[in-house]
Amino acid sequence: MTQTFQECPHPDGGWSVSLEDLRDALVLPAETRGFVQPLGIRRSDGSYCNTGAYWRNARPLSTEPPLPDNCTPAKLEGRWLWGGVLWRHFGHFLVESTGRLWGLDATERPPEGIVYVGKRPRSGNEIRDFQRAFWSLCGIDLQVKVIEEPTEVAELIVPGQGFGLGPIISGTEPFRGFISRRFGSYVEPDGSERLYISRANLGSRKGGLIGEERIERLLAAEGYEIFHPEKHDLHTQVARYKAAKKVLAVEGSALHLFAMCGRPHQQVGIILRRQSVATNQILRHLQSFAGITPHRLDALRNVYERKGGHKSRHDLGVPDLPRLERLLAEAGFVSGTADWPDLRWRYVKKIIGNDYDKRSKRRTSGTAESSPAQPASAVSSISIR
Repeated sequence: MTQTFQECPHPDGGWSVSLEDLRDALVLPAETRGFVQPLGIRRSDGSYCNTGAYWRNARPLSTEPPLPDNCTPAKLEGRWLWGGVLWRHFGHFLVESTGRLWGLDATERPPEGIVYVGKRPRSGNEIRDFQRAFWSLCGIDLQVKVIEEPTEVAELIVPGQGFGLGPIISGTEPFRGFISRRFGSYVEPDGSERLYISRANLGSRKGGLIGEERIERLLAAEGYEIFHPEKHDLHTQVARYKAAKKVLAVEGSALHLFAMCGRPHQQVGIILRRQSVATNQILRHLQSFAGITPHRLDALRNVYERKGGHKSRHDLGVPDLPRLERLLAEAGFVSGTADWPDLRWRYVKKIIGNDYDKRSKRRTSGTAESSPAQPASAVSSISIR
């Protein structure tokens, strides 16, 4: 009988901590692109395996796939772990393609490999270097296969979704334990005690904070190492993150990696670059995994959105630099005596040109924006960048 789950995966338990051990399971990848796609697993009796469904927030983004017509499935012998949907984007891979790895420590007979299906059908089964590096940092030395056609797997371990976007961003206990025990455990700290994780070299088309290169110079004068993670392998990134005692970063995917290796003694400040519930996802990830209550630093003067588009990941934020210095000083990150100069309009205008419109922004008053964030309630999030 097909099970029906009415609730999203939850960090407190339920199906997100369940484990199914299937024989002759049929893995069906997506046939078409889309936000919600028919894909997943059917048991040997033809029933749909809900435990393998991929959820974001309060809805499954994978739905029950139909049985293929006039198709003899490929065969995959051996024992494998279901990894779910493999994202090619760094941030979404970290948050949405790793949440079933806890099953490696929860099964009595270990698998010989991990199987995924791609988010984008027929886009190739190439596995990226950063994905291999992440698995290696988890101590995983197994085959990884991306299934591109209906495939019958002789033995398939199906863990519930222990991590992802939505309430499950806090992670289940089995998944948090897996990351705590394994991720980067052999990496020694290496780097400055003051670290600024920058997005400045990613380019404005990926969204960001206008004038970030100026923030880099101002923070360098305060003794911060300016770190561009995209220039370094994951081992180096983890080493830097472990070494730092004070960490500042513009909100983005790098903080999800930091949350997996951070520790409670570290002080973290998140500089807002946009208005997005994705920020709350990062706050909760840091709180639950690293035991860190970060400072949420909102010094945005304006936010601009690209014309013709409404995705906040492309937004450009304009910081009030004197205000940012004050917030940083109140939180103990900088001296507060350098009198940071504000950005001139002609500088901002040169960057936004005629491609952006001002997005409305609600500003709270007082200094609460620089105080440690309180645990966030369950919120929705459409993407992370």
